Amino acid sequence: MIEVAEPELGHRASPDDAAGARLGAATSPGGVTGHGLALVPLTDIPATPWRMLAERAIEPNGYYLPDWELAVNAFASGRTGASALCAWSETPLVPDGAARLIGLLPVVSMWRAYKIPLPALASASPYGTLCTPLLDRDNANDAVNHMIAQARNAGAHALILRDVSMNGAAMKAITEVLRQNGLRPRVLQSHARACLDARHDADELLRDALGGKKLKELRRQRNRLAEHGAISFDVARTPEAVTAAVETFMALEASGWKARRGTALQQDEGDAGFIRRATTGLAASGQCEIVTLHAGETPVAAAIVLRHQDRAFYFKLGVDERFAKFSPGVQLTLELTKHLCASAVIATADSTASADHPMINPIWRGRLRIGDVLIPLRRRDPVVSMIHAALTARHSVRELARRAVHLVRERRKS
Repeated sequence: MIEVAEPELGHRASPDDAAGARLGAATSPGGVTGHGLALVPLTDIPATPWRMLAERAIEPNGYYLPDWELAVNAFASGRTGASALCAWSETPLVPDGAARLIGLLPVVSMWRAYKIPLPALASASPYGTLCTPLLDRDNANDAVNHMIAQARNAGAHALILRDVSMNGAAMKAITEVLRQNGLRPRVLQSHARACLDARHDADELLRDALGGKKLKELRRQRNRLAEHGAISFDVARTPEAVTAAVETFMALEASGWKARRGTALQQDEGDAGFIRRATTGLAASGQCEIVTLHAGETPVAAAIVLRHQDRAFYFKLGVDERFAKFSPGVQLTLELTKHLCASAVIATADSTASADHPMINPIWRGRLRIGDVLIPLRRRDPVVSMIHAALTARHSVRELARRAVHLVRERRKS
C-alpha cells in the first residue's frame, strides 16, 4: 500500500485521505526535493511557482489553476486532502533564483478514488471534469519523467489519469515519455463531449448548428420571456461583482432539479465555501466570470465560466424553472456563445459536460475526446494487470447500474 502524507494541522481530513507519500528530504520551497522525488500535501506547493507554471502550461486546464484547486482541496466535500506529483527544474527562475515548477498533478490514492485497495495513484477530482496535468511547455518531457519517478518512489505501480484530454499536448508528452521507457498507456474508457470553436462568427456557428427553424422558435421564446421584463445579459468579472453573482448563481441552481437530487452547491456547506473562494480568487486574475440572463430585474439563468490561456471552461449552469417553457438555459448559452466568440483571447471553450448532454450538444458542435488512462510505472508488472482488471470490472458494473437507473426513469416518465 502507498504510505500516507499527514494532512496539515487543522485540515478537515477523513480516514480515506490516503493520497500517499513517503516524504523525502525537504530541500526546496514547499518541502519538496529538488527533483520532486517525494509527494507533498497539495497545500505545500507555493502559489507563485504554481501560477507561473499555469501561464507556461503546454495545455490549459482551468480546474487545476491554484485558486480553484486549492479551494476544492480546502472545502469541497469528499475532495479535500489531496497530495501532489510535482517536478521542479534544475534551472532556477531569473532574476531571483527561485525554484521553477515545471509539472503538477494533484493526486489521491486508488482507495480514495475507487475504493479499490491496490497500489496506484489517481488524479484528484477538481470538481470540474478535467484532470489534464499542468506541464511546462519547454520542459514537458522532463516534468513527466520526474512525476513518474515520484509516483514510483511513493510505492505506486500505476498512475490513473481520470478525465484527461486524450488528444491534447499533455497526453502526447506523457505517451512519448512512456514510449522512451518501453511502456505504453492503457485507455480505460473514452468519450467525446461538446466544445466550441470560438474563432468563428457566432451567428454562423449557431445557424449551422441549430438551423433556421430552431432559431426562429428560440427567438419566439425569448420574446415571450421579454414579456416579464427587458432581457439583459450581464457579465461579472471583478472580485466584487463575482462575489455577488455567485450568490445569485447558487440560488438559481438550488431552486430546481439539482436541489431535489441534493447536488446543488448551496446545499453543502463545504461545496458552497469552495465555490465562493474559488470564483472570487480567480476573478482577481481575470480567470473567472459569472454570466447572468435577466428578465427585467429577475435573474432567470446564470453560469460560471473559467478562463485559462486561450480556453474557456463552462463549469455549471443554474436556471429558474418557473421560466422553463422559455428555455432560459439555452437562451443563456446562446448569449454566452456570442460572448466567447467576440473575445480576442478565447479560441476554444470546453463544455466540461457529459457525453450525451441534451442541452449543449446541439449548440456546440465541436467535440473534445476525454478519457481515463492507466499509466504503468514499471515494465512487465503483474500488479498493473490486476489494477487494470479491477478498474475494468468496476466500470462494467457501474455502466450496468447506470443503464438500469436510466431504464427505470424512462419507464416512470412513460
